[in-house]
Amino acid sequence: MEIPDFMQYSNKFTKGEFVEKISRIAKRAGAKLVYAALILFYTLQSDKVSVKEKAIIIGALGYLISPLDVIPDAIPIAGLTDDLGVLIFVLQKVWGEVSDDVKAKAKAKLSQWFDDDEILEINDLFKDEQP
Repeated sequence: MEIPDFMQYSNKFTKGEFVEKISRIAKRAGAKLVYAALILFYTLQSDKVSVKEKAIIIGALGYLISPLDVIPDAIPIAGLTDDLGVLIFVLQKVWGEVSDDVKAKAKAKLSQWFDDDEILEINDLFKDEQP
């Protein structure tokens, strides 16, 4: 199996196109996945992030929006778990570079798509994923 070149999706990271894609899957994906994606998206726009970190963020976001997945997104419940795993892994790698401004922007956008009780699940974003 050939690994897709996720860099080809980097042109999909314009604010409008990326936010449109995320808004379409928001409820199905859950607040945790959407919050992780938004943080990475807004971090990607920062000039304080290294080229190496931007490359892994683009890879993760490319994987999220790519129609090619290890577990197809169309499979109920399980379909987005691989996407969340990739986003969490990359988010852990760049977390030190994530500013409070980026977190606030992501939460503000999240509140447009989710109720307050749904947003509470982002508080344990790393809880289940850490050893």
